[in-house]
Amino acid sequence: MEALFIGHAYIDVTFITDTLPTGDDKTIADDYAVSYGGNAVTAAFACAKLGVRPDLLCTSADDWLSLMFREMARASGVRIHERKVSEASLSFIMPKDGKRAIVRCRDDAYLHPFPNLNLDGCKVLHVDGHQGDAALHYAKACRERGIATSLDGGAVRENTDELLRYIDMAVVSERFCEQWELEPKDALEKLKTYGCRVGAVTMGADGVVYYAQDGDIQHMRALPVPAENVVDTNGAGDIFHGGYIVSMLQFPSRTWTEHFRFARAASAHAVQHLGNEASVPTHADIEAVRRAFERISV
Repeated sequence: MEALFIGHAYIDVTFITDTLPTGDDKTIADDYAVSYGGNAVTAAFACAKLGVRPDLLCTSADDWLSLMFREMARASGVRIHERKVSEASLSFIMPKDGKRAIVRCRDDAYLHPFPNLNLDGCKVLHVDGHQGDAALHYAKACRERGIATSLDGGAVRENTDELLRYIDMAVVSERFCEQWELEPKDALEKLKTYGCRVGAVTMGADGVVYYAQDGDIQHMRALPVPAENVVDTNGAGDIFHGGYIVSMLQFPSRTWTEHFRFARAASAHAVQHLGNEASVPTHADIEAVRRAFERISV
């Protein structure tokens, strides 16, 4: 095990349409994609494509959607550890004008406790707050072993306060800050009080604010992907998380500014493609994005 991810697995159905029917109306989508989904899940698949060997603790059922997910994981080199639920989870995603509307069908009534995994060889844990009991258990275990821990803070959840005390890298969303009733820079100062040695707030087209080794808060602009090239922003943040995890594992001598630049390029590639599977970049894709856009950004 090189990296452990804990999250909730989805099958994502992403489609592009100008109109959403109501009542007895029908419409035909302009395009669609079917892929894996979920925050930590997508980050794990991103790492696999970029050369990191991920283990993924995620929900699974005995149905056709879960069978599809298992095959996606097998084909992508993601080793899954299942936590059973009655039904697989499904997301319907409608990207439009740089935003995305989502309808989720989710079963998080776990039928069994989370599995006990061997952490030998693990270098990083990444959690997104789903499966809160498992996330907290493994964050504590990794802290005891000196294994780095990362949080995708998409939202404040029931045990976020306790979980943060065992997190080294906390990268949270604007929604997370709103739930804390804090501006992003004030949220970063609060993350420092938990002992998070790296903290960041992702802000979509407004880039990311973060602190790292020296504690100074910095702003990194988003790469200027032309609006006409933006297809689907869903999953771009998850791929950002996967990107900095890959960078810290494969290029440990780099600074966190450099890790976040790598992640920024990964997410800039992602927004130009439909569905998570097509959005996950290779190293060559990331380099192409950096050549195209970094010279006109800061």
